[in-house]
Amino acid sequence: MKWKGSIALLMSCGLSALAIAHEPAPPAAPPAPAAKAGPSFVAYDQPLLAFTHADVIDGTGAPIRRDQTLLIEDGKIRAVGASAKIAVPKGATVIDAKGKTLLPGLVMMHEHMFYPTGQGNYSEMVYSFPSLYLAGGVTTLRTAAAMQPYADLNMRKKIADGAIVGPDMEVTSPLLNGPGLPVLAVKVLDGADDAERAVNYWAEEGVDSYKAYMQIRRDELQRMIEVAHRRSRKVTAHLCSVTFAEASAMGIDNLEHGFSFASDFVTDKQPDVCPASITRSLADLDVDAPQMQRLIELLVERKVALTSTLPVIETLAAQRPKVSEAALSLLLPEVREQYEAGWTAMQSKPVGQDWARLLPKLGQWERRFVAAGGLLMAGTDPTGYGGVIPGYASKRQLELMVEAGFTFEQAVRVASLNGARYLGRDKSVGSLEVGKRADVVVIDGDPTRDARAIERMPLVFKAGKGYRTEAIFEAMKGKVGLH
Repeated sequence: MKWKGSIALLMSCGLSALAIAHEPAPPAAPPAPAAKAGPSFVAYDQPLLAFTHADVIDGTGAPIRRDQTLLIEDGKIRAVGASAKIAVPKGATVIDAKGKTLLPGLVMMHEHMFYPTGQGNYSEMVYSFPSLYLAGGVTTLRTAAAMQPYADLNMRKKIADGAIVGPDMEVTSPLLNGPGLPVLAVKVLDGADDAERAVNYWAEEGVDSYKAYMQIRRDELQRMIEVAHRRSRKVTAHLCSVTFAEASAMGIDNLEHGFSFASDFVTDKQPDVCPASITRSLADLDVDAPQMQRLIELLVERKVALTSTLPVIETLAAQRPKVSEAALSLLLPEVREQYEAGWTAMQSKPVGQDWARLLPKLGQWERRFVAAGGLLMAGTDPTGYGGVIPGYASKRQLELMVEAGFTFEQAVRVASLNGARYLGRDKSVGSLEVGKRADVVVIDGDPTRDARAIERMPLVFKAGKGYRTEAIFEAMKGKVGLH
């Protein structure tokens, strides 16, 4: 297999056939029930709660505040401030949070409800993913495209109704692409009129936004943006055949994976053609290259948001650590074997070396985009060859942003309030402020001193209901890749 240096081709080709593909098919098992908000997951469901003596990172980017009390009443934040000044109401359930840090629930913007299971196939994780995302601190998410869109649409409703434990969902359309991607589940557009039909169809079915993919052509993307905007919906894209500058001129709202797939710097780039040398062109580009600074300024001027997805990029880079054993324990054994084979292969592949050179630059360019006034958001993208696992990848995104030079408080803002702003939900979620929904993540320790403290996340509250993350992880062991 040739390694082309793009997530999409790694996704679509797969790294090894699953062992089960060579065995006779077993009798069909009954579908696993959706994870419900049963007592085994729920730790707190009282109407009046008080966290006392906590350190608070509120999601606005402000520095951490020490020794704070946060009150929750009927699922909303009633008060937050210095413990010496906030009286705990009579009848409140008190949680002594000394030595702990409270964060807002994360609003992650490049998530999927499917996972790569090999041979260009993606299985919908309707059972495991919703609760795993929540266990990783994610209380609101946007799917960045669907393989089984009706599953996502129905899941969105079930979560809103309280029948499934998981984050609130904004559902993006299936991938809309041009020809050339060997993934059978992806729509291949047949010109601009077909793009318009697809946008209108999925609008009627209830999607919140749209995603264009790598081989889309300029006329298709332009029509897609125009029709989506007429319907008051936004468009994002993982681009390749169209440059970032071209897409921004069309009025695109969002671009995925930071600058990882900007084909603007490929010297022999042909119109509407996805070049094979994007990764090398970016890896060779000086971190202070003026042409990159001009692109950053152009995107900011045209108000194009970027989504950072450092966890999936890290899986492509040589000399980066494997996923933790705790995360790997969630995988079906055959899927775990696929991931480990892929990780081993990346250590010696030239493209792995290119990604290793590029990864540090991506973080620096994202910081400069923010410094220039750009709206940076965060996501994880559980695709590639399987190294991005909900429940753990959201934490890794924050760690990698700190590694890139963001303060922890800045990283939290990117992964919470910025996403809420883009979705138009910042009046109700995205930060720990009075009147907002009580989406609260509890960290054991101080992540401003050591970002790895975020891995110790015993409780996640959504709308004032607290979930035990270890109970979720224990229930989901061995499920990812199957359910």
